[in-house]
Amino acid sequence: MLSIGDKVVYPMHGAGIIEGIEECEVMGETKSYYVLRMPFGGMKVMIPLNNVENIGLREVITQDEVEKVVVVLQSEPEIVTGSWNRRFNANLLKIKSGSIYDVAEIVRNLVLQDRAKKISTGERRLLDTAKQILVSELVLACDKDASSVETWMYEMLDKNTPGN
Repeated sequence: MLSIGDKVVYPMHGAGIIEGIEECEVMGETKSYYVLRMPFGGMKVMIPLNNVENIGLREVITQDEVEKVVVVLQSEPEIVTGSWNRRFNANLLKIKSGSIYDVAEIVRNLVLQDRAKKISTGERRLLDTAKQILVSELVLACDKDASSVETWMYEMLDKNTPGN
């Protein structure tokens, strides 16, 4: 069971900190909710305690697991085939999985693809979402600010760009 102060990841939204547990009545039924504060935009999200398993809420990765993210960012990008539509849907499923490694893979692939040949507007929005999710978790995992994490992430990707 998670508790107040825990750092968690909410798939499709990013990482946050559990600020409290509140009871709310919805349609005559009282339920308990985790109240998450998200570091980006100061957004607060309420998640029903009885739905935590279904939505994939999980704890933020450890420092050791950050090293695995580095490996993903520096590994060979996937060769993407098919229409941008098919790639978009496959990437969206990966983001929904809640896996930071899948999200890091999407960021790596789309950033490097964009450097070689500009990506579509839909893929750009997906990249922005994936970057926000990745950076938000790394901010909490590494105890650094978003700007430092983003700079570090691009340094990892620069090492992975052909010609560097």
